[in-house]
Amino acid sequence: MKEGNKYGSHRVIEPKISLPQPARKISSDMEIYDNEILIDVDALNIDSASFSQLMEEAGGNIDKIKAKILKIVKEKGKMQNPVTGSGGMLIGKVEKIGDLLKDNIDLKEGDKIATLVSLSLTPLRIDEILSIEPEIERVKINGKAILFESGIYAKLPNDIPSNLALAALDVAGAPAQTAKLVREGNSVLILGATGKSGLLCCYEAKRRAGSTGKIIGIGRNEVRADFLKNTGFCDEVIIASVLDPLDVLYKTLKANSGTEVDISINCLSIPNTEMSSILPVKDGGIVYFFSMATSFTKAALGAEGVGKDVTMIIGNGYSSGHAELVLNLLRESETIRKIFEEKYI
Repeated sequence: MKEGNKYGSHRVIEPKISLPQPARKISSDMEIYDNEILIDVDALNIDSASFSQLMEEAGGNIDKIKAKILKIVKEKGKMQNPVTGSGGMLIGKVEKIGDLLKDNIDLKEGDKIATLVSLSLTPLRIDEILSIEPEIERVKINGKAILFESGIYAKLPNDIPSNLALAALDVAGAPAQTAKLVREGNSVLILGATGKSGLLCCYEAKRRAGSTGKIIGIGRNEVRADFLKNTGFCDEVIIASVLDPLDVLYKTLKANSGTEVDISINCLSIPNTEMSSILPVKDGGIVYFFSMATSFTKAALGAEGVGKDVTMIIGNGYSSGHAELVLNLLRESETIRKIFEEKYI
């Protein structure tokens, strides 16, 4: 077998000095190097920002979405939305393990895994798109993918159905980062609280903030707000337009006894929500952008423009132990498990 670079730079076609994620094109040749794992892919979970953009561009037409995904993968060698720059993740079975890795990892051929690195850097070949499930942003395919030596993964557990595990693992970084950020007594605002990552963040924030904290979730309408209230994960639920920063600010202040919050967490899949995340946070507070639709420029200059001295964190999809943490949330919370089962199985 040919020798490969730990970070996959040997796969980069254009530009040559790049790493796989920012590269415009990588090789999707499925002859593996000595430090790679070949995966027989079952399904892709396209990240929410990317799927929303694809849906909008295609006017909701599934055939057009299929054609766009095939075009992207053929041109780039990976599933990286050219507009959002983001990807997603996949599940599949280990088909072959490179010689260098065989004795150094806890995998064997036939193991079912979820990759915990983005599709935006994963060499991918799609032979056929079998179906697209827009309500859960899932694309079932026949195809192959490559996991680099540096790539992280999770073996799918026996006690949780694969589709359920995939849905949770896709956003595992969000509740894991929430666990690091939220402390006893914190007030926390969660934008996109009724979505997949938002619900997990609400639950984890509630655990961490305790009885002296306050978790405030935003629903876009009465139906979503009622859904969120019924979970019991939030102390207050407000209905606000996340595209209107002042609306979010005033309603957050009302829900939080007239004061700004310690932390805001953005789990939305749409652009132009940076200021709605920043404005309700007190000076010295934290703004966590898990949303891949976030603009660094809008966030940085926007915070400066309103005189907000806040710490802004980019949503790194990886946090040590994040896979086990999110799977344990499915195990311990009957409410989360039921919601995910109803939607993803």
